[in-house]
This record gives sequence, C-alpha cells and structure tokens, in this order.
Amino acid sequence: MTEENTVLEDVVEEKAPKAPKSAAKLEEEGDIAADYLEALLDIADLDGDIDIDVENDRASLAIVGGKLRHLVGQEGEVLDSIQELTRLAVQTATGDRSRLMLDIEGFRANRRSELTALAKEKAKEVTSTGNSVTLEPMNAFERKIIHDTIQDLGLTSESDGEDPRRFVVIYPA
Repeated sequence: MTEENTVLEDVVEEKAPKAPKSAAKLEEEGDIAADYLEALLDIADLDGDIDIDVENDRASLAIVGGKLRHLVGQEGEVLDSIQELTRLAVQTATGDRSRLMLDIEGFRANRRSELTALAKEKAKEVTSTGNSVTLEPMNAFERKIIHDTIQDLGLTSESDGEDPRRFVVIYPA
C-alpha cells in the first residue's frame, strides 16, 4: 500500500468517522503487531525489544535496543513500509483497518520534536510578518504534526498539492 492510499484512506476516514476503537481492541492490535514484528526480527536475525502502548486512539509500537537504524531508512521510508506491512498483518488478523503507529530507534519521536520546533518557528514568522508561509513537502505523518502544533498555537494551516509533493501552508490568525 502506498502513502497515497494511506492518505486517501485517512481523508475518507476524516469525512466518515467511525466510533473510536475500545482500549481492548487497540491492545489486541498492539499484541498482534508485536507478534508480527517479533517474527520479522527473528527472520532477519535482529535484536530489539518491542514496547506496546495506546496513544491518541491508536496502537503505538516502538522497536528499541539494537542496531536497527537501517530499518528506518534515510528519511524513514523503510520504517513507513514496515509500518504498512504491520498494519496489513493486523488487518488480516482482525478484519479491521489498523491505524497503528510504529517507531524504530526513536526516529518518529525525534522527527516529531523537530517538526514541532519548526512549526513554532514558522508560526512566529507568520505572526510577525502577517504573511502566510509554505513549508517543504512532507508525508501525512509529518503534516499532521505541523497542523496539530499550528492549531494549538491559534493559527490555521492547510495541506496543498498532490502526493508525494503535498505541503503545508500556515496562515496568520
């Protein structure tokens, strides 16, 4: 499944929201995903511990404790692919689409911090100049972090363009 399909599904989901999954369902998704990832690590003969949590109404998994940077890829592209495969494994087991998030070696957590700082910096620029600011193209995960941060700061933002060149525009209040 490509990022375009994931973004399209996210858009469809936003327009026709479903009731949030119960904590038990999300924990089940996390357990299924962890089993899948453990098998994947075993096949590749890699070490790593898997942490399972539930955050923002979705299962959240992190693989830590190993030399796993190559499973992230240069800009997270390998991580995105492993996440998508894990979502498909959960969907196959449960029959429901999964929105689980996967992090490896803290890549997404670090990226979230970087993007939050970028959004705050650009929000100051927009506020001081009164002009909108256009950011570089980002994937759906990255755009969501920007949008959430900008909203928390009382400004507005929109995504524009077509994947994979979709970008965020931040507007003055």
